[in-house]
Amino acid sequence: MSTPQARTVLVGGHESRQGADLGRLLALLPGALVTVPGRPLHDRVRALVESGAGPVAVLPMTWGRDPVAVADTARTLHWLSTGATRGRLVLCEQFGTIDHLVALLRIAATRTAAAQPGAALVVAAPGADPFDDAELHRVAHLVRAHGAGLEVAVACVGADADLARAVGRERLLGADGVVVVPAGFAASSPGPSALDGASFYGPLLSDGAMARIVGERVAAAVHGLDHGRDGIADGLEADHGHGYAHSHADEPVPGGHPHTHGHTHQHRHDDVAAPAPTPAHL
Repeated sequence: MSTPQARTVLVGGHESRQGADLGRLLALLPGALVTVPGRPLHDRVRALVESGAGPVAVLPMTWGRDPVAVADTARTLHWLSTGATRGRLVLCEQFGTIDHLVALLRIAATRTAAAQPGAALVVAAPGADPFDDAELHRVAHLVRAHGAGLEVAVACVGADADLARAVGRERLLGADGVVVVPAGFAASSPGPSALDGASFYGPLLSDGAMARIVGERVAAAVHGLDHGRDGIADGLEADHGHGYAHSHADEPVPGGHPHTHGHTHQHRHDDVAAPAPTPAHL
């Protein structure tokens, strides 16, 4: 669990509707704050540091589909971590990974197939940029390919109509029922008009399980800080290779030597960076 003197800052991106889906955790995390990358994060962290709080542990709340938010968070902490502030800020390991997300969605698929044979699953998340949305489709394919034999569709939601369209499509394809499962941090269902008779699976993890994971991430980060590791440098590389494949073969670099890898950067996001949440967390 989190060290009592550490102040926790949860950073939300598109997976939590810019932090709106994280507020319910604050009752379980005394002293924690929720914000978004950029100026809001900068101002909240600076205020904590100036108040004498510390260490300040900043945790990117992502399931691995928002590497840009992680890198933006690290950049903010990099600028703040100077002078007397150095050693008082730590960037935690992100909340979860793509592997964790796939595992939890597979659990949802298995439970749905057992409870409602013939139903389809719609994996829903707020719409983001094309690359993060494409990653959601890849996640859904993995759930479908290694799931429980039920159809798995995707809804990148920008409006109620997006989800209603996905639900309606599954009904036209012959699904006996449709269950909507969030691929983010949502705990409540969209409006009834969006669900159009479908049911909502519920959050991927209970609030208590999420709070425990946050505590574990913060405790590990503070322990690392005690040994001189603030995690910021690693975070700066979080979005490296995010987007179109690219090569650095012709880029100038400090020292005057070519930056060559012999490969393009189409990095997988399947590497597990921390123990996966299990059914015991539910």
